Amino acid sequence: MGTLTALADLVARTLREWWALSLADLQFAELSAAQLCALAALGAGVAAFLLRILLTRRGPLRRAQRGIALPALPSFVAPSRTAWLRHGALVVALAGIPFFVLALADPRTAFTRDEASYPGRRISLMIDASSSMLQALQSPTLAKGAPNSAAFFTTVGAARYFVELRMRGQYRDLVSLIEFGDDAYVITPFTSDYENILLSISLIGDWNEFMAFPDQGTVIARAIDQGVGLFKAFDFLDHAGNLMVIFTDGADSEVMSDGRTAFDVLREAQRAKIPVYFLRTAADAAVKRSVTDDTWRDAVARTGGRFYAATDEATIVRAMHEIDRASAGRITMQHYATQIPRFSPFAVMAVACWTLGLAMRFTLPWFEVLS
Repeated sequence: MGTLTALADLVARTLREWWALSLADLQFAELSAAQLCALAALGAGVAAFLLRILLTRRGPLRRAQRGIALPALPSFVAPSRTAWLRHGALVVALAGIPFFVLALADPRTAFTRDEASYPGRRISLMIDASSSMLQALQSPTLAKGAPNSAAFFTTVGAARYFVELRMRGQYRDLVSLIEFGDDAYVITPFTSDYENILLSISLIGDWNEFMAFPDQGTVIARAIDQGVGLFKAFDFLDHAGNLMVIFTDGADSEVMSDGRTAFDVLREAQRAKIPVYFLRTAADAAVKRSVTDDTWRDAVARTGGRFYAATDEATIVRAMHEIDRASAGRITMQHYATQIPRFSPFAVMAVACWTLGLAMRFTLPWFEVLS
């Protein structure tokens, strides 16, 4: 069954590529070699034909024909109308030669752009690296191997856990990673390479990197603005399937001291119609109640996202699964490439012609060629 499925996928992929090709758009890297092979094949065919004629007229074939006597056929027996079918297998096999020559010429397309739809989302992960994230939040699984029980390492583990969930779900997400404090920094722009994102998460989760982070305050609005700008830079704002996931303790210095509200902080995401999934990762005893959960919950709801008061590991894991389920969907991506080899459709067509010709020759009596 697996072989049949792989064969069906190959045929479907070849047909899609075949219909998308145009000979006018192809460049042939080995055109001279293909021309030489074609001339050699043509010369071999002509030589074989002439040799057969020569052997028939003067050689052993002629003498063998003289030694066989056959009775004459009655004049009223009409020749079969389907006699031409005996050459059908040869014609099909010969039809594969042009495809083989084109494949041998190594056809390529100089520039291609195509659209493809995949299950997945465009997800911006934002991790708070402020000094307030040093507050304890026990997480024996998510923060396994961390130097201490700081909430920062729990959020790093949660981000890694979420990406691994997406990998197991057969998604083709475009994921970016932003680290923020008083200011926000793009660690990894949007990529479909999950391993690259996991590597970036592990790098910012290093204790020395965390201690060297330059901006130790918490300004969530900077992360939102940076995330929206990243969506805009990749021309994603007008597309569906965008979302942000913020890992923070919620102790925003602007909301606490500068007079801004939680609605102001998330306004850019709301304007861009990007749902925000907000994980306030801090133990209950450590939460600065000047920014209450209800305040964040109401602001996040306006974006179309959801707020989670993640005070323990079980709540964080449950939140990751809920966000994973809520992030099902499809995204359309444009692919650009240069110098893409296009020999496979021609090679497949040549092999198909030869295989069909052989099958016709050895399985059906109508295609038997008599000497």
